[in-house]
Amino acid sequence: MALPKYAARENERRFLIAHGQAPDLKGAACSLIKDLYVRDTRLRLRSMTDPATGHRIFKLCKKYPTDDPASGPIVNVYLSSEEFALLSRLPGWFIRKKRHRLEADGRTFAVDVFQGELSGLVLCEAEDESPEALSGVVPPPWVSAEVTADPFFTGGQLCKATPAELAERLAAV
Repeated sequence: MALPKYAARENERRFLIAHGQAPDLKGAACSLIKDLYVRDTRLRLRSMTDPATGHRIFKLCKKYPTDDPASGPIVNVYLSSEEFALLSRLPGWFIRKKRHRLEADGRTFAVDVFQGELSGLVLCEAEDESPEALSGVVPPPWVSAEVTADPFFTGGQLCKATPAELAERLAAV
């Protein structure tokens, strides 16, 4: 797919971390993330808060559909707190998570510890400059399964999952 105007290509792989296998996150840099997946769109409204400083970043994101679950066009627009407050009234589904940044084998991984309805879910993401480089990512030993190609483990699907659906899915992986 050709990149839409103003879009960049995002190359990322997602991995599941089984219950009790998460690495030690104590002391890892983190941010608190609150996402609103806007109903009937491919839009995500995000608030990222640094718990140490209280600094907040707001952005509106659109991920375009693609045949490759690991690589696709994405557009981000950074917002003011007033714009975020206005857009956060749109109908949709929320996800809350704590994102930690960890180094493993010279690579930075994002480890997302989900809260609320998705409590118990821990995912890990790796990004790279190109699909070719991304394919060479070696998952850390605390990863239990790759879920990049499983649409259930995308934010747009997880935001609608019930605790029972999540438990059933985690048991099947």
